[in-house]
Amino acid sequence: MPVTTQQLEQYAELIVKVGVNIQQDQELFVTCSIELVELGRQIAAQAYAAGASNVHIDWIDDATARLKYEKAADSVFNEYPEYEKLKRNTFVDRGAAFVAVVSASPDLLKGINPARIAAFQKASGEGLKHYRRAIQSDQNSWTVVAGASKAWAAKVFPDASPDEAVDKLWAAIFESVRLNTPDPVAAWQAHNENLHAKVHILNERKYRKLHYRAPGTDLTIELPDKHLWVGAASENKNDIPFMANMPTEEVFTVPYRNGVNGYVSSTKPLSYGGNIIDGFKVTFENGRIVKVEAEQGQDILQGLVDTDEGSHYLGEVALVPHQSPISNSNILFYNTLFDENASNHLAIGSGYAFNVEGGKTMSSEELAAAGVNASITHVDFMIGSAEMDIDGIRDDGTVEPVFRGGNWAF
Repeated sequence: MPVTTQQLEQYAELIVKVGVNIQQDQELFVTCSIELVELGRQIAAQAYAAGASNVHIDWIDDATARLKYEKAADSVFNEYPEYEKLKRNTFVDRGAAFVAVVSASPDLLKGINPARIAAFQKASGEGLKHYRRAIQSDQNSWTVVAGASKAWAAKVFPDASPDEAVDKLWAAIFESVRLNTPDPVAAWQAHNENLHAKVHILNERKYRKLHYRAPGTDLTIELPDKHLWVGAASENKNDIPFMANMPTEEVFTVPYRNGVNGYVSSTKPLSYGGNIIDGFKVTFENGRIVKVEAEQGQDILQGLVDTDEGSHYLGEVALVPHQSPISNSNILFYNTLFDENASNHLAIGSGYAFNVEGGKTMSSEELAAAGVNASITHVDFMIGSAEMDIDGIRDDGTVEPVFRGGNWAF
């Protein structure tokens, strides 16, 4: 059935109340496609109803974005506009919350010169350092959610008519965020408690290393001395809880920058820079990526790794059981927000400050000393499957099962 105004209103309410948990007189910064104008307006309405003082929406047009990559001067992709930097930084410093509504086609920039994509990814990463630092240290509340666009829906459901595909994608999105339950807010509270139970166990065990084994994967990841596992709700600098991703099924921490060795193979396509990267394998030595191989998108993947020195290292290790709601849907979303919540995954690039004890208030130098990688990029890629086993290795060498057959062993 076509999405209704009531469903969009309920979804927007969930985004505002659970996603960013907007507070009285707080500002909200939203990025949203013009194709999803009704959802954007509903988010604004719900935010004002919850007490927001101001809602700013950055409207995105995918067609114009592609046209820019096709026609603009080369110099455009080598710099990030000062006015865009100032806008984001202003909202960060005023304590705003941030909502990103993702909806772009996974193939938006297919056929575009990879050098242009890589150049702008690097320029935007440099330009948004202050904003990214605030987000990655939970200074501000933030959430990433999704909306169904025609191009994205056609990629996910290629055998359906355009309208049917959009309806099916909306249905899948609503199912993934528990909107179809009698009380979605209560359902998220229960989900939050379940994920925190896993977090508690892992933080008690304090593994020194994780050892991954699966077809095409034999990887050992060392963890920092003061690493922290987190999952579901986080808290901003004012101790206000928020849900950074909706949906979310993961618990995650930060790897020790120089402690990753072996090789790992992807199990789902990665949508990055408007292109699909698929069938790839990444090899590490002492933390550093020394080789990448991809059946599709080799140049795009190499460009990602070459973004800066930090993009040659990992910043996140996340655990998601194969028997999770999104995985059980058997839908390949071609979108990291969903696919990463159906699979164990890793992230190339920067680590999150809140994944080490006291990290939220650490300087860049202190985070580096704690073993947290720094980069202007952070890109998740999926590695989990029903054939993956993971062992936790303690300081004394004791080996304990963490995952067996793709699912929790405890």
